[in-house]
Amino acid sequence: MENPWTTLSSKVIYENPWIKVEEDQVLNPSGGKGIYGKVLFKNKAIGIIPLDEDFNTWIIGQYRYTLNAYSWEIPMGGGPASLSPLDGAKKELKEETGLTAQAWTLILKIHTSNSVTDEVGYVYIAEDLSQGETAFDDTEELVIKKIPFRQAVEMVMEGKITDAISIAGILKAEKILIQEGKLG
Repeated sequence: MENPWTTLSSKVIYENPWIKVEEDQVLNPSGGKGIYGKVLFKNKAIGIIPLDEDFNTWIIGQYRYTLNAYSWEIPMGGGPASLSPLDGAKKELKEETGLTAQAWTLILKIHTSNSVTDEVGYVYIAEDLSQGETAFDDTEELVIKKIPFRQAVEMVMEGKITDAISIAGILKAEKILIQEGKLG
């Protein structure tokens, strides 16, 4: 489908190492003038659902400054543009949990809030796991919890996990695991 929007001008309002905020002067689809703000991400959002042979997974707890609240999430982070989503996932899983995986399955590509941002996220299931040491970023104070995968699903359904990528990844993984006969 052809783009019904016309961009008249664009200017950068703010930029840091992670994001850029632009304000565009536009003609909307009905021809009216307006502004459109966009948050452009410099990294890919990468989420991982590690699963061991007993269908346990790992979730990460941390205080999220933007929410002013504590959040439980799947292991995730920003994958540098220079890395493939898979290489970013391997890096994030190791950093946050100390885990490495031999088997990786991409289960989801998601646009997190496509009305205001171009952020794209990828979620992988990681299996055939080995435990090693974590390597948290300087800005991270994380709590790592190993739980049954079904408990992660319950946390989503109870509103205890509210992160969009975590919710989408956990529910998609559940659907896949049921279809494959791995979860009853």
